[in-house]
Amino acid sequence: MVVIRDLLRASPSFRIGALILFVVVLLVILSFFSPYEPDDRRAVPRNEPPSQEFILGTTSTGQDVFWMLTFAVRNTLIVAGIAVIIGRSIGVFLGMISGYVGGTFDRVASSIVDSFIVIPRLPLVILIASILRGQMSLLGLAVLLGLLDWAYPSKRYRAQILSLREREFTHTGIFAGMNTFKIVAQEHLPFLIPFLLADVVSGFLFAIGFEVTLAVLGLSDLDSQSIGTMIYWGNYYQALLTNRTWVLIAPIAASVVIVIGFYLVSIGMSSYLDPRTRLARMQARS
Repeated sequence: MVVIRDLLRASPSFRIGALILFVVVLLVILSFFSPYEPDDRRAVPRNEPPSQEFILGTTSTGQDVFWMLTFAVRNTLIVAGIAVIIGRSIGVFLGMISGYVGGTFDRVASSIVDSFIVIPRLPLVILIASILRGQMSLLGLAVLLGLLDWAYPSKRYRAQILSLREREFTHTGIFAGMNTFKIVAQEHLPFLIPFLLADVVSGFLFAIGFEVTLAVLGLSDLDSQSIGTMIYWGNYYQALLTNRTWVLIAPIAASVVIVIGFYLVSIGMSSYLDPRTRLARMQARS
């Protein structure tokens, strides 16, 4: 909480990004109060343009675009959140243990990580989704994205631990009889939390981008509302050709706004964690 408070004070970009994400969270909360179910068809008049009654218009299947968007944003963020939890959990655990233990374990783990890093993830995800076409649920997609997004974070956490294990408090813990897990979890993990927060933001951007890409290509769970599937069905029912652009504008604008929000938060965190910025901040306080 102290880090968040300092970020809000010190970084305009973080404040703007946090405000955008707050609005996004409100959309997610509204989805639980929707008067319609996500898969309701012909619930409202078809092909209505935006108006006071229908803020973002309606689709050719009789769905309210605004309420569809609330479900879509919720599901997309759930996919991204699960992917981030899986990917960062693997990355943190492997990076910390590898960096602290060193030796043969570190060399083997580093070889595995380097092998995953050189694999082009987008073609691999498209290939897997094509093979599982029609069977890929949003949960399955989230797990898949999480299992493909741990290698880069692992390298970063390992580098931090290589520095921390030479600190005096690490040697003190060893002399006190603390085992490897306790030293890594109790002494080293708190130092990684600010970097982990910044890394979580980049993980959300990765997962959201992949979810939208796969859904637009028709390789995701098209029966579940998400930002990507909204774009897919808008194209499927020829929203551009029939001049019903509001059906596509809503999910595209939502994806852009969400990405901008996460990007601004990421910039603010990167600036906050920069050693030169931190030094200047400490000098100003003194």
